[in-house]
Amino acid sequence: MEKDTKALAERLLGALDQLVLGKRAQAQLVLSAWLAGGHVLLDDVPGVAKTRLARALAGLTHLSFARVQGAPDLLPQDITGGPVYDMKTGELIFRPGPVFHHILLVDEINRTTPRTQAALLECMEERQVSADGQSHPLPDPFLVMATQNPVEMEGTFALPEAELDRFLLSLSLGYPDEADERRLVEHFSREDPLPHVQPLLEADNLKEMAADAGNVRINEPTLNYLVSVSRATRSHPLVELGASPRTTMRFAQVARAYAWLHGTDFVTPDDIKYLAPYVLSHRLKPSSSAVVSRVTGAQLVAQVLEDVPVPVEDTP
Repeated sequence: MEKDTKALAERLLGALDQLVLGKRAQAQLVLSAWLAGGHVLLDDVPGVAKTRLARALAGLTHLSFARVQGAPDLLPQDITGGPVYDMKTGELIFRPGPVFHHILLVDEINRTTPRTQAALLECMEERQVSADGQSHPLPDPFLVMATQNPVEMEGTFALPEAELDRFLLSLSLGYPDEADERRLVEHFSREDPLPHVQPLLEADNLKEMAADAGNVRINEPTLNYLVSVSRATRSHPLVELGASPRTTMRFAQVARAYAWLHGTDFVTPDDIKYLAPYVLSHRLKPSSSAVVSRVTGAQLVAQVLEDVPVPVEDTP
């Protein structure tokens, strides 16, 4: 079974590589987060295939997809749905919102108000929507991909720590290199293959992949290293709020998924070092002196990694 799921994962990544050119590493990160049961925050400028990546994932996995455009007048019910009056029965019935899809893309999430941002907290963590005293479960599997533009700050609302913590990974797709951009123009400027993509996987296949990824081992030296990195963020002089114990646990889960996608059955310290900026950068709250000095979360993580000794040897 595991060989079959790994072959399916490789086929999925290969197909994504053909639809979103030059972004295999980022696609692996997104898929790792999904297999670990997490969500992804894409912090990037417009036009670099953020929406395309989400649509490609949905099309290749035969799962439902919805996109919500963030705006100051977007209400919580516009995302979660809510009770509406049924004229036939004279009763209030629950009408599901866009969040009741397997993959939800929230574009420019930081343009929504804190009240609307908070509506996603229960969805992302509890995988349900509560309305009128009833709980409505969300689809399984479920993935939220949210974007924010790091350049345009006017009219935005910074995501609070609780919201940022719901995103397992934060990453940037970035611009393609020259060769990939040339391929993009050559192959996609006439006809886009994305609307005609055929699904490769079903929901059950993804669940099987997630189960296999969860069996990847973390040996004691690597586990000690992971815990030490997380704990070091709490004592760093330029960090006001470091990684929580829940973050440490989620870090281990995505590390297992990432190692599994790379064909290994155990996590290495190099996996931890590679993933640390994506897991920790958006979760660290810089101190006031760090803010004044414009020290970024990624720079803080780099300093932490320099301070924590890496295990010399870690074998299965």
